[in-house]
Amino acid sequence: MLHNDADTICAVATPTGRGGVSIIRLSGSLAHTICKTITGQVSPPGSWISVSFRNSSGTLIDRGLLLAFVAPHSFTGEDVCELHTHGSPVVADQLLDELVQLGARLARPGEFSERAFRNDKIDLVQAEAIADLINSSSVRAAQMAVRSLQGEFSARIHSVVAELTNLRIFVEAALDFPDEEVEFIEQGRIMARMLDLIDSLQTLRAKAHQGQILQEGLKVVIAGEPNAGKSTLLNRLSGTNRAIVTDIPGTTRDLLEANILIEGVPVHLIDTAGLRLTDDPVESEGIRRAWQAVEDADRILFVTDFSVVPQLEKDIASWQQISTNTDLKSKTTLVINKIDKTTVSTFEDSAFGVPTLLISALTGDGLSALEKHLLECAGVSISSEDGFIARRRHLSALDQGLANLCAGKVHADAGESELLAEQLRLAQEALGQITGRVTSDELLGLIFSSFCIGK
Repeated sequence: MLHNDADTICAVATPTGRGGVSIIRLSGSLAHTICKTITGQVSPPGSWISVSFRNSSGTLIDRGLLLAFVAPHSFTGEDVCELHTHGSPVVADQLLDELVQLGARLARPGEFSERAFRNDKIDLVQAEAIADLINSSSVRAAQMAVRSLQGEFSARIHSVVAELTNLRIFVEAALDFPDEEVEFIEQGRIMARMLDLIDSLQTLRAKAHQGQILQEGLKVVIAGEPNAGKSTLLNRLSGTNRAIVTDIPGTTRDLLEANILIEGVPVHLIDTAGLRLTDDPVESEGIRRAWQAVEDADRILFVTDFSVVPQLEKDIASWQQISTNTDLKSKTTLVINKIDKTTVSTFEDSAFGVPTLLISALTGDGLSALEKHLLECAGVSISSEDGFIARRRHLSALDQGLANLCAGKVHADAGESELLAEQLRLAQEALGQITGRVTSDELLGLIFSSFCIGK
């Protein structure tokens, strides 16, 4: 539920626990008045002053620093004060109690960022980038989050929307003034503009996909028959003994997970139970979960023992189930394991209809090629320096915008101006959801509730 922005809010902005310094943030119309009451001083805007923090009885709580900002020149766009104290949770709690008694209330998670968004200090993409920067798991992800925070992703969205708006103006003009000669429409240049827009959005979507992978990680499921070397591969890629490895089929009963970084790209590895028919109820549940993980994966590594390869197409039921499912097959890589037991070094991808790699999970041979392959599957360019962080909702909105433009192209080709205009409107609305130009309070609640307290 959204609260009244007229409230003055407060929260500890530093991590919970003891530390060298604790920062309490205060935002709202009462911020400066409250700080003057507990310090007896007024901080010049944008300047630090040394102060004593006292309770309502005049008892000293702590000595520290006070920093003040005057609206609209602050992060939230409101009057803001920061109280820097020693990093004791007891001191922070005492100060928060005083702030609340003087008229403030405790902030919700993400409420400072939400106010910055509502006061047009940042857009929704930049607000999300704050959380993504805080939660970044690699240097590269942090760098791309900073680019989004600086507005690079938003600027590209605004550029496409500007082109889309200009196109809508011409189309709407043709509808409103049918008796006038609209050169743009009559010369057929509308189709060229439509194709340019689609190309721009496809390029943006590819960049956003890279950012989404860096923000959420690539979900890679290791699947296959029992004793194919799946657990050994998980251990080798993660550099740990996460999975128990034995010669007994069915050792892995549940999903085993490990998080790794490949060239700064987060990869979430999931080892699964061997896919086979069994009467064991525990193993059967593990196999059910394995198939669910396969369905949800970004990439499937189907691991098979080198000696089993000749039987794949006719005898291995789990491979047949994947290879005959178009959706699963499109995201599957066949990993032929245990090449340390053979002299054969290559297999053609065309033999199985999917990318095929030869490895030895035991010795590590072929692992570098497998890691490189995973990056290629993710569409992540290691040399790219102009990317930005993105989320699944961004990709969904971009996909919707692309679908509307493609539908509009069909209507334009058929001379159906009214239907074209509607598709252009829907495309602009979809893109507006990314930056927050078009959004709902429910969506805002979901986004900001995932933020830290104090942000």
